[in-house]
Amino acid sequence: MALTGRTALLAALGALPVGILAPSWAGMLAVNAPLSVAILCDYALAAPVRKLQFTRTGDTSVRLGDTAEIELTVSNPSRRRLRAQLRDAWPPSSWPSDAKEDLSRHRLTVPAGERRSLTTLLRPSRRGDRRAQRITVRSFGPLGLAARQGHHEVPWTVRVMPPFTSRKHLPSRLARLRELDGGSSVLTRGEGTEFDSLREYLPGDDTRSIDWRATARQSSVAIRTWRPERDRHILIVLDTGRTSAGRVGDVPRLDAAMDAALLLAALASRAGDRVDLLAYDRRLRAQVRGRTASEVLPAMVDALAPLEPELVETDARGLASHAIAGAPRRSLIVLLTGLDAAPIEEGILPVLPQLAQRHTVLVASVADPHVTRMASTRSTIDGIYEAAAATQAQFQRARIADQLRRHGVTVVDATPEDLAPALADAYLSLKAAGRL
Repeated sequence: MALTGRTALLAALGALPVGILAPSWAGMLAVNAPLSVAILCDYALAAPVRKLQFTRTGDTSVRLGDTAEIELTVSNPSRRRLRAQLRDAWPPSSWPSDAKEDLSRHRLTVPAGERRSLTTLLRPSRRGDRRAQRITVRSFGPLGLAARQGHHEVPWTVRVMPPFTSRKHLPSRLARLRELDGGSSVLTRGEGTEFDSLREYLPGDDTRSIDWRATARQSSVAIRTWRPERDRHILIVLDTGRTSAGRVGDVPRLDAAMDAALLLAALASRAGDRVDLLAYDRRLRAQVRGRTASEVLPAMVDALAPLEPELVETDARGLASHAIAGAPRRSLIVLLTGLDAAPIEEGILPVLPQLAQRHTVLVASVADPHVTRMASTRSTIDGIYEAAAATQAQFQRARIADQLRRHGVTVVDATPEDLAPALADAYLSLKAAGRL
């Protein structure tokens, strides 16, 4: 049984005149006995909570930053009218940190033998699976003095997907891709190594592209056109070790890497290439393999949604062995990791020759713009020390990048906002140069 504020107010109002006019046990009994009877009657007339039936419908997935609608249907099979306050409990991260606590609380009235629906709006603040907890119902009597209270387990899961904010860069990169494929300009030999078609010679064309055999069979000169290679294999490897847990601004490094991986996957699948995903630290965390062009992006989003960084040092040899096993023939391996000196020199560099010998390797890393701002601030003594530390950090990142480039690795080092488009541009440059 739960007593309401109305009960406390009536008890206080009844005790006040008794305490002033007739302060005795008889006076207190004269006030509280009728109130107690009213409470028991009100409790007895409240609709039972255990007989209530609940069903859920609504969204099962939502992009981070968007709103999910979960509809809860409450059926009242009893013979009493339900006047209730209901709390639909979800994890705290199902709402923004500044959201009001009453977003999960609802008031409803359900007549006997009928049902009503109510909607809970979720706006999660983190990726991953958000599972509904118990539903707590407080059923009030007609006088509003007492209430029955109980809870029901009504499971429901909403998967919060990565926001994919870099999708705004996709149209411009697709336009560049169409240029490479010949949709907007005439192809030349330097823009690909895969034969596309024959066309009539035009003044200014490279004479080395003339197909003399085709020319001999027709009355005009024919030249070959080329296009960037298609049906190439791209393996995106996400390092989910401790370096990916660091935050750059308000964004974890892993989330920025995910955003870049999604843009690259969307672009490469449109280009006709096959894209696979591998997430690894000391064990395999997520994997997407063998999906078609229309399936790969939804599969990657679903696999990345519950992924969280692990506070362990990445096993570089295990990562390399899984990458080689996932790329049986020559592929483009895109490694999204940090450019910190110790993890690269002790982990990646020893296994890099094994990868670079068989595959084209591209390393992408998230840079911290705050370090750049620190390096340019020298107005105070503290600023000079900060600038010295930032300059040293920049020098170390540049040195590590040069070491990787000496092994034939393409390096992309950009801020979270620029990493995704920079990685897409690097992919297009490799494709245009015929290095895939």
